[in-house]
Amino acid sequence: MKLSFYGGVQQVTGSNYLLEIGKIKVLVDCGLFQGSRFAETLNYSPFPYDPREINFVLLTHSHADHSGRLPKLYKDGFRGKIFATKPTIDLSAIALDDNLDLIKDEAKRDGHAPLFDSGDLHQTFLLAHGVEYQEEISLGDGVTAIFHDAGHILGSAIIEISWRDDGGKIQSIYFSGDLGNYPVPLLRHYDMPNEADYIVVESTYGDRLHSNTENRKEILRQEIDATVKRGGTVIIPSFAIERTQDLLYELNELIEHNELPRVPVFLDSPLAIKLTKVYKNYESYFNKKVIHEIRSGDDIFNFPGLKMAYSSKESKAIDNIRGSKIVIAGSGMSLGGRIVFHEMRYLPDPNSTILFIGYQVENSPGRQILDGKKEIKLLGQNVQVNCDVRLIEGYSAHADQAMLMDWVGKAKEDGRLKKVFVTHGEYHSSSILCQKIRDDMAIDAVVPGAEDSYEL
Repeated sequence: MKLSFYGGVQQVTGSNYLLEIGKIKVLVDCGLFQGSRFAETLNYSPFPYDPREINFVLLTHSHADHSGRLPKLYKDGFRGKIFATKPTIDLSAIALDDNLDLIKDEAKRDGHAPLFDSGDLHQTFLLAHGVEYQEEISLGDGVTAIFHDAGHILGSAIIEISWRDDGGKIQSIYFSGDLGNYPVPLLRHYDMPNEADYIVVESTYGDRLHSNTENRKEILRQEIDATVKRGGTVIIPSFAIERTQDLLYELNELIEHNELPRVPVFLDSPLAIKLTKVYKNYESYFNKKVIHEIRSGDDIFNFPGLKMAYSSKESKAIDNIRGSKIVIAGSGMSLGGRIVFHEMRYLPDPNSTILFIGYQVENSPGRQILDGKKEIKLLGQNVQVNCDVRLIEGYSAHADQAMLMDWVGKAKEDGRLKKVFVTHGEYHSSSILCQKIRDDMAIDAVVPGAEDSYEL
């Protein structure tokens, strides 16, 4: 059996792992590379394996860095089956469709064919099969897969793959996908692994601990209140999936309990608006508290003062509204989208605040702002950063070092765990977690490099 790493190693994007068990070839995730100056080149490069030979793709969740190259895989010859939870299929299809115009524009600008087109996208999702958590799927020849709740975003999964070795003994490997940062506003705690021989674990925050997540809503309230008192505007770069819904949920609670000044709140993201409607179709995936609120009649993603900006005309009109306001827009790392126009307007304003609530990939505009740069380039223009810059770590959707160690440690309890592969993190973060696993657990752990392969 062989495990190969073709993305999502020593960086947080491009997740793509190939597991070969006998004649069966299984891909776990097929994500876009994002953020770096090499991302476009990597995305357009041929896959380092023949897509026609892949039997299955198991998709951990719908974020583009895990799902974004699926239509390219189809375009290049893949005709196997895709397994994912039902919310992941719905969210991925909408998010990738939303990305088509950007892909076309990039291709036209650079003078080459698009990464994929609408036909590739449509055909890709005809291959998708929805699965439930804890449902066992047969991949043939005694190989099975089970999807467990990862608590990261709606429908996110930890994937367990099992098979029998030559001696008939059951072997298993867990792919963590992205583990959630419990407690989160909407979702349940991620599942812990059972017996395992191998672990592939993410390390986005493998080098640090989060501040107290219980305080996130209070910090949000304080930052908004302080900015409004100065007469400023709060702009929040937000990922369309999960972070936006978390924000709407907690703003709903604050406003319904009269804990915030009554200022207009704009959701300036057609994609986030569409995806929020998908969330409403999957009530059973939420935690017990949220399910109770919904069944008690609370529209958890709506509140007085919330306005949806569908068109570009409505988006542009936001900045003409006098007085304080809250603007939530994508993209979450300021790599594009409507947030960029709001940043050009409000970053120079010392009375305003830019509030980050998610991970900012290295070299992204969001990361530059967070790292303290006083001037950044947006849409070819130099923009001064005079506003307050704040980060609320409690809204991170990724587990911190302590949570990751606890998760890996659970798989070690029966003594079977042979090796841990530390992935999905910048090199420093992955290396710190890898060394801690070695030191604290006496388990063989490694940070794979791009295109590294291991015989298991």
